[in-house]
Amino acid sequence: MVEQQRQRVEQEMTKMVNELDKEYLRRMQADMHRCAAKCCDNTSVSLESVQRCVENCGNSLTKAQGYVQKELENLQNRLQRCVMDCNDTVKDKMGPNPSETEVNRYTLMFEGCAIKCVDKHLELIPTNISSNNFIYYSLFFHN
Repeated sequence: MVEQQRQRVEQEMTKMVNELDKEYLRRMQADMHRCAAKCCDNTSVSLESVQRCVENCGNSLTKAQGYVQKELENLQNRLQRCVMDCNDTVKDKMGPNPSETEVNRYTLMFEGCAIKCVDKHLELIPTNISSNNFIYYSLFFHN
């Protein structure tokens, strides 16, 4: 059951990243390449100036990708803390020498708690890394 939840989290995060990529990051990447091409078209400046220009063209994309990565890491950390809290709660309730029946009961308790963590944190994806937040972010940092 825990493996199913892990796969569910992975699928939702992958889906969200793919949506952001298709809707925003690819456009930013295309803009970056067009900007870099303009830098290279300028034959009146030095090599260093062209390299600096090309580097500057990628800044907004790099920042946007960093934003997505940071938000994914934050979400994963929050989910891990929630699951660790489930683990601690079950350990605190379980005595030093639990019977097999108790172990099974506590295992089910842990799994139920972990599922609630996954449900709660998957619901946060639209607010943590929503298209609206990303639109604002990409417009703010876009060249």
